[in-house]
Amino acid sequence: MRRPWVCVPMMSLCLLLCACGGSAEDADAAQAARAPYQEMESCSMTAEVSAAYGDEVSTFTLKCDYTPEESTVEVLAPETAAGVKAILSGDGVTLTYEEDVLPAGPLSREKLSPAACLPRLMNALRDGWLLEENKEDWNDAPCLRMSMEQTGGDGSRVVSTLWLKEEDHTPVRGEIAVDGEIILQAEFTEFQFGAILDGGSGAAGE
Repeated sequence: MRRPWVCVPMMSLCLLLCACGGSAEDADAAQAARAPYQEMESCSMTAEVSAAYGDEVSTFTLKCDYTPEESTVEVLAPETAAGVKAILSGDGVTLTYEEDVLPAGPLSREKLSPAACLPRLMNALRDGWLLEENKEDWNDAPCLRMSMEQTGGDGSRVVSTLWLKEEDHTPVRGEIAVDGEIILQAEFTEFQFGAILDGGSGAAGE
């Protein structure tokens, strides 16, 4: 669903009312869940990130230290790539590797790689245009599921979907789709907000 543009006043009103799935209560919950991410200075997270290359799927365990300006991503597994680090700056598209290239290239014309997955999900929570929100359990944990749209550097439609625990709003799962095709998936095992949040930290794997 694309962002509605004004054509006829009544049509515009209808499109705006239909733009976000879910109830008004869910919309308020989504706004409250996103607030800590919009206010934070930093966070740290670990996740199993899967990248789809046609019929093949590659999986990496990645640790990310995130700030809105710059993030560092380190490969923890597989063993053949463990220790490789990437520094992502700006919108997360430009990657500078300290030692070697992460063994997975761009997955789409948007040039997203597994290294960009976790920072991109955080950027979406902070700045993405909310498409829909609803309550949905993930692995028996009550979650708020949110989908957010951003425009890629080449004009492609990038939709990030996250499942945040209702109890503390920490992420348990994320997906990134480009032009309707899911190319990256993340299963969070650890998450910690930076010091900006007083006592507002949580671990996704607990």
